Amino acid sequence: MPGNGIWRTKSVEQSIADTDEPDTRLRRNLGAWDLMVFGVAVMIGAGIFTLTARTAGDISGPSVALAFVFAGVACALAALCYAEFASTVPVAGSAYTFSYATFGEFLAWIIGWDLVLEFSVAAAAVAKGWSVYLQEVLVTLFGAGVATTVEIGGIGVDWGSLLLIVVLATLLTLGTKLSSRFSLVITALKVVIILFVIFMGIAYISPDNYTPFIPPASEAGDAGTGVEQSLFSVLAGGSGSVYGAFGLLAGASLVFFAFIGFDVVATTAEETRNPQRNVPRGILGSLAIVTVLYVATSLVVAGMVPYEKLATDADPEGRKTLATAFSFHGVDWAANIISVGALAGLTTVVMVLMLGQQRVLFAMARDGLLPRKLAKTGSRGTPVRVNVLVGIVVAVAATFFDAGKLEEMVNVGTLFAFILVSAGVLVLRKKRPDLKRGFRVPWVPLVPILAIAACLWLMLNLTVLTWLRFLVWMALGVIVYFVYSKRNSLLGKRQREESEASATTE
Repeated sequence: MPGNGIWRTKSVEQSIADTDEPDTRLRRNLGAWDLMVFGVAVMIGAGIFTLTARTAGDISGPSVALAFVFAGVACALAALCYAEFASTVPVAGSAYTFSYATFGEFLAWIIGWDLVLEFSVAAAAVAKGWSVYLQEVLVTLFGAGVATTVEIGGIGVDWGSLLLIVVLATLLTLGTKLSSRFSLVITALKVVIILFVIFMGIAYISPDNYTPFIPPASEAGDAGTGVEQSLFSVLAGGSGSVYGAFGLLAGASLVFFAFIGFDVVATTAEETRNPQRNVPRGILGSLAIVTVLYVATSLVVAGMVPYEKLATDADPEGRKTLATAFSFHGVDWAANIISVGALAGLTTVVMVLMLGQQRVLFAMARDGLLPRKLAKTGSRGTPVRVNVLVGIVVAVAATFFDAGKLEEMVNVGTLFAFILVSAGVLVLRKKRPDLKRGFRVPWVPLVPILAIAACLWLMLNLTVLTWLRFLVWMALGVIVYFVYSKRNSLLGKRQREESEASATTE
C-alpha cells in the first residue's frame, strides 16, 4: 500500500478509475480548441485591461514590458510541467490531483486549499472590476446617476457583481461545452479589441516615453516600503521596491496575475477528449498567444503615456487602465470601445476562474477530503452542488465585500502550486517511469528545476504582507485537514478496511 497516514499517496491508476464512478462522472466533450479558448478567455482579462497601466505607473515604469517577459518565461517553464502531468493523469483537480499522486495526501490537501484561495479570491476581485466597467458603460449610455453599487440598510451592495455571478453560475451548471461556446464568442471580441489597442496605439507612441526604461529607484513616500516592500528587497537590504531593479522584479511578480489561467486548463483534463494530446496543446497554445499580446500591449501603453502619468496617485479616482492611455490623447471614443472590451473580457475571466474552483472542490470532495455529497454530478454531467456552492461563496464576497488589491494574494498561492507541480514531475519520473505520458517535459531535470527557481524567485518579490496573509491561510488549512479531512479521506478508509481484512485473515 502506497504510504500511510498523512503521506499516503493515491495511485495514478486509482485516480483514473475513480473518474468512472456513475454518480461522480464528468462528460468528456472538450477538444484542444475548447481548452485554448478557456485559457485565452481567463488570461486576457483583468491583467491586460487594468494591471498593465497601473504596474507601469506605480512599480516598474516602461520596463513593465520586460516584467511581462520575465513572468511569461516562468509560466512557460511551469506550463511544460503541467502539460506532462495533465497528459499522464487526466483527472479533474489539476495541481491537487497531481500532488496526491506524488507527495501524498497532506500536501495534496494543502495545494487544494491553496487553489481554493487562488480561484475564489481572484473570481471575486475580477467580478468587482467587471462591475466598475459596467457602471462606466452604463454612464456612457444613459448619463450620470447610474451606479452598480447601492446602499441597503447601511450596507453597500454591488448588484453588478451579483448579476454576473448568478448568470455565470447558471451557465456552468448547464454544461461545460455551452460555457466553452460562450467563451469563444466573448474571447474573440476581446482579442479584436486588444489588437485594436496595439495597432491604434502605435500612432501615439513617443520614443521619449521609453526613457529611462528602468526608472531610478524611488521610495514614493510609504509605498513599496515596510510590509508593502517586496520580501527580496528586504532580504537584499533595499529601501523600497518602487522603480529601479527591485521595481522591475516586483512588477514581474505582480503582472504574473495576468497569466493565471493556463493551470485552469489542466483542471478540465477529465472532461477532454484524448487528453494526452489535447491538454498539452491547450495549455501551451493559450500561453503562447497571450504572452505575445501582453508584451505588445505593454510596449504600446508605456510608449503612449509618460509612466508618471500612469501612477495611481496621479488620478483622483485611483484607477488607471488601457482606456487611460487613449483618454490622455483625447481619443475618448477609443477609450469607450476599450471599456466595452474590458467588460466582455472580465466576463470570461470570472467564468473560467469559477470553473477551475469548481473542479478542484469536486476532486477534493470525490476523495472524501470534503463532504462526498458535493461530488455528485447531475444529468448534464456537471457537479451541480459544487457549482451552486462556489456561486454562493463568490457572489457573497463580490457583492458585500471590498475586493481591494488582491492580485498579490492570488499570485503567491498560484506560484506555490506551480513549484509543487514542477517538483512532482521529477518525483513521478523516478517513482513511475512506466507510466504512459502523452507529453514529456524536455531536458529533465533542467526544465523543472528552472521552473521551481523562477517561481520561487517571483514569490520572493511579493510583499511581506502578502506572505503573512498566505501563511495564515495555510495554517487555517492545516487545522481543517486534521479536524475533518484526515478522518474522512476515502483513501484512508480503504487502507483501514484492507488492514482490518488482513488482520482478520491472519
